[in-house]
Amino acid sequence: MKETSLKPVHVIGGGLAGSEASWQLARAGIPVILHEMRPVRTTNAHVSDGLAELVCSNSFRSDDADFNAVGLLHQEMRRMDSLIMQAADANKVPAGGALAVDREAFSAAVQSAIEAEPLIEVLREEVHGPIPEDWDKVIIASGPLTSEGLAGTIRELTGKNALSFFDAIAPIVHKDSIDFNKAWYQSRYDKGDGSDYINCPLDDEQYETFIDALLEGKKTEFKEWEGTPYFEGCLPIEVMAERGRQTLAFGPMKPVGLTNPNNPTVKPRGIIQLRQDNALGTLWNMVGFQTKLTYAEQVRIFKTIPGLENAEFARLGGLHRNTFLNSPKLLNESLALKSQPRIRFAGQITGCEGYVESTAVGLLVGRFIAAERLGEPPSLPPQTTSMGALLSHITGGADEKTFQPMNVNFGLFPPIEGPEGLNEKGKRLKGKDRKQALSDRARHDFNNWLGE
Repeated sequence: MKETSLKPVHVIGGGLAGSEASWQLARAGIPVILHEMRPVRTTNAHVSDGLAELVCSNSFRSDDADFNAVGLLHQEMRRMDSLIMQAADANKVPAGGALAVDREAFSAAVQSAIEAEPLIEVLREEVHGPIPEDWDKVIIASGPLTSEGLAGTIRELTGKNALSFFDAIAPIVHKDSIDFNKAWYQSRYDKGDGSDYINCPLDDEQYETFIDALLEGKKTEFKEWEGTPYFEGCLPIEVMAERGRQTLAFGPMKPVGLTNPNNPTVKPRGIIQLRQDNALGTLWNMVGFQTKLTYAEQVRIFKTIPGLENAEFARLGGLHRNTFLNSPKLLNESLALKSQPRIRFAGQITGCEGYVESTAVGLLVGRFIAAERLGEPPSLPPQTTSMGALLSHITGGADEKTFQPMNVNFGLFPPIEGPEGLNEKGKRLKGKDRKQALSDRARHDFNNWLGE
């Protein structure tokens, strides 16, 4: 580590949020000790010891900064020199209007940047037990797979039990095992390059048979997690099927915006989409197919999908427990623990959901502590921005009695009041007009906040 008179900040967890927080601190001239337990201690979901490993999807979701709140968040993070966004942009793969990455190259880029930064020291060790008193600034960014030892420490710190929910990951298929006599390339409504997804259609009979198989298939049981709620944005596919036979046809298997060139006169009942998962284009992720089916059942059932009869899976789906705090009750407006302000939390453990949201919270926490180290108060982003709306939600905007993880969305933004919120007919803006207006206001307020 580079010599400096400033005391180091300890960051626990080398995932997206921890890596971003460390980067932002170092960019501000603050030394960092980044503690990452892998490979000393592994998890059920990680497959490497790389920093910022993506354990679920390889997608950062929409990159549309005008009509999508997460795309707007991408834009704001780029403006703040986010390491995670730099690595994502440098290692993106085709995904229509979304930003998806080659997961291995992405993680390698983040780790290379962190290890090359002289103000960051990476220690491969598990942190558990009481946080040392001489660590006067600490960021806990241990993520959804927090170890039992550290989880116990967090419970001691908060005085409350952490809340948990199931989170599931989707299978990945080798492209050369897909039958393109039945499958075809096309993006829904021809967005992006128009051919960024592989599509596998189901007719009425195939759809009904597939739903039956999902409902009847053997699932993995986790009795110690019984009663733990799922996150609505990442439901296992069989849980969606349990909510009604048409649920999937209106969700991840919706057939709209797509035409089967192999049989253009017949409209499919449902379509399974696969998204490119690596830069070589050899691996494809089954979009929305998170599952708790056993491995054997996944292979059996998913091979009934037209085009996937001979599918070879690079990874099958799985299920893991996700842990988060009741942040509106426990954390202050700058994400410091109310009972011990020397300790801040960042990333998914704060109750934000999604790669980009987790990273954004890490970015903010890094900047908040950097400001304090330099003798300045933390500068909170306006609530009208994507960052500010997300921060406000998890630190007080949500009801602590019913708090659940949340992706950033325009519903978290304050409404536009006055004439700016009305159309030429004097009626309140709706749909794309409302989203565009919220994005324009966010950019204006974000620029002012940055002093530009």
